[in-house]
Amino acid sequence: MPPQKPYAFVTYRSEAGAQKAHAQLNGKSLKCEDNVVTLYLSYVQSVPCEEAGSLSLPVGLTLLDSFVSPEEEALLLAALDWSPGNDEVTAQKAMKHRRVKHYGFEFRYDNNNVDKDKPLPAGIPAECLPILERCLSNQIIDILPDQLTVNQYESGQGIPPHIDTHSAFEETILSLSLGAQTVMDFRHPDGGLVALVLPGRSLLVMKGESRYLWTHGITPRKCDVVPSCDPQSSAPVPTDNQTQSRLTLSRRGTRTSFTFRRIRHEPCRCGFPSVCDSQRVSAVPEPSLPSLPTCHADAAHLEKEYVHRVYNSIAPHFSSTRHSPWPRVCHFLSSLPPGSMVADVGCGNGKYLSVNPEVIAVGCDRSSALIQICAERGFQVFVSDALMLPLHSASFDACISIAVIHHFSTQERRLAAVRELVRLLKPGGQALIYVWAYEQEYNKQRSKYLKEQSKEKYSMTNSTSNGTQDLCERSSQPLEDKHNSGENIQCVSKLADGKLSIHTNRTAFKSQDLLVPWHLKDEKIQRGEYSGENLDATERSSVTVFHRYYHLFQQGELEHLCGQITGVKVESSYHDQGNWCVLVEKTA
Repeated sequence: MPPQKPYAFVTYRSEAGAQKAHAQLNGKSLKCEDNVVTLYLSYVQSVPCEEAGSLSLPVGLTLLDSFVSPEEEALLLAALDWSPGNDEVTAQKAMKHRRVKHYGFEFRYDNNNVDKDKPLPAGIPAECLPILERCLSNQIIDILPDQLTVNQYESGQGIPPHIDTHSAFEETILSLSLGAQTVMDFRHPDGGLVALVLPGRSLLVMKGESRYLWTHGITPRKCDVVPSCDPQSSAPVPTDNQTQSRLTLSRRGTRTSFTFRRIRHEPCRCGFPSVCDSQRVSAVPEPSLPSLPTCHADAAHLEKEYVHRVYNSIAPHFSSTRHSPWPRVCHFLSSLPPGSMVADVGCGNGKYLSVNPEVIAVGCDRSSALIQICAERGFQVFVSDALMLPLHSASFDACISIAVIHHFSTQERRLAAVRELVRLLKPGGQALIYVWAYEQEYNKQRSKYLKEQSKEKYSMTNSTSNGTQDLCERSSQPLEDKHNSGENIQCVSKLADGKLSIHTNRTAFKSQDLLVPWHLKDEKIQRGEYSGENLDATERSSVTVFHRYYHLFQQGELEHLCGQITGVKVESSYHDQGNWCVLVEKTA
């Protein structure tokens, strides 16, 4: 089964078997639950087999296959009493997507924490002690857990993406899978995804970054896509960016997980303060949050600290996540006549500079680190501020500004950036502008940015202090069409005391002006791979999160901005995967 494709390859042992299958199955309709599926078969010369490269696990994550024997598995499952009479003894609950028991201490889902002064009558079952002693002797843990949560999942059930509350539990978390295998998704705040097959009788150990920073969850479905070479393999499942033809479907069964944790009695002091509820207040104290600027000097300072400095610091990591050009931008560039002069203002790592080899493209960016990456790729680029471009007026047939103007912090500076683009254009020249949209849900479609946070709707609430939000439907409501006049555009919400707020990644926006986190591993900074121009020695050893300033554009706002410039006509405007976009033409 090639990933993300509507077809699969089947290999038969004999030609006669293949002919018989083709005769009996081609064009036949099958009822699959509530759907009718029609099969179409055709011969191919060979089956492509492109193996995926090794996919590394999150730092601190270990999976130990066959950690318990079949006899131990049966003993542990038999020790569970799911009868209603044990509800108070083990804080037993029937959740929407699973049923749960707690031992030692109850984990409360109303506040995502434990009441450390109210231990449960039932401690960890004696049947678990030999397994925990084995973990001690193998140095997987250095102290016995005192809390156990048992989750039982039927086929089609799951658990939302979450991070176990930092202040509730110590670092090491053990998760023992019994019964059927499943696939658990681990997601980094920047969008990186590792889907890991958890075989029955395996032990998952989470420490460090995998425990504190990555969310983990199980998508509710009845089948998983897994490597077909070994149905019980614990290898990571290739995601969209990995190619792997040896995949198949694995039907889920009943799975029971034993999650062992140690109650924490002191505040957490991990190295990930942006997602740590113990450090949330002290990590970014309210007075340190910048205010929305009220003058040119304040705006320039804000952008220097929360745009220019950040992108220079994260340039290699940022570039590694920006490799797929957006299709509608590519269409615009590809439609230009051969020999056209094109300026990419805010070119980043230069991913659009090679889209159309028949045009003459130059790029510029404020980040010298990103420009260095472009230069190494052979592009014609230079460092420049988008407000003062060292290029002749009326010298370009086309300009693009992709995800740039939303980094300017005042209306005047955003207008100046658009005016500078127009200055470069010849009469009749066109500029394509993309900015991040406040409306991440538009025409009843959620953007990829929100879909990446959760591909399913759950009724369970996750603590915001853990870096996740309520996963129920909670999106910004799209505004009514203002006919691009801009007359009725209003600020979505006032900033508390004028301070910018820090956005929670992959959730709906709550204000138009905010700071968006970018997570960077400490060890990469310490090795000097990402050497920000303003990072001192203390920052090099402690910085894990950078914050980028954004102004989120409302519907009609970008058209209104362009409409304030004389000699410009808005040719078209549209919403493209969470961005507002306009194509403008210089008429004079």
